[in-house]
Amino acid sequence: MARLATGSRDDALDIVQDAMFKLVEKYADRPAAEWGPLFRKILQSRINDWYRHNRIRNRILVWFGRDAEQEESEPCMLDSREPLPEDHLQSERRITRLEEALDQLSLRQRQAFLLRCWEGLDVRETARAMSCSEGSVKTHYSRAVHLLRGLLEDHWQ
Repeated sequence: MARLATGSRDDALDIVQDAMFKLVEKYADRPAAEWGPLFRKILQSRINDWYRHNRIRNRILVWFGRDAEQEESEPCMLDSREPLPEDHLQSERRITRLEEALDQLSLRQRQAFLLRCWEGLDVRETARAMSCSEGSVKTHYSRAVHLLRGLLEDHWQ
């Protein structure tokens, strides 16, 4: 989720690590059954913090006449278990298109979609992780799904 939210593997790892530290620091005494929902809530909070920080940083860089840092592309490694390179290429294209489509969602829509679809949380758990009402989750998720279907229909037929 953090990787899709940030678009950067390194930033995502930093966010996840920070969320893990906060979980241990603040909630180590809680029962293990509560750690999953608590971690997801902390993670969403850290992702929101990352967006706020980058928005401010990018404004400052633009003010000084610089562009925001451009992420260097990482080399693509083929999985030896995949039978054909064409299949790998098609999967890569679909994943790239999905990431591009997710970038077009609002932050709240992306969060709702990733928590519900990717993480498999129900509406109540998602609302708790996002610190909003269940109705808000349903609205954001529905809008995300409709937008993604429209954006991706050519790639998943």
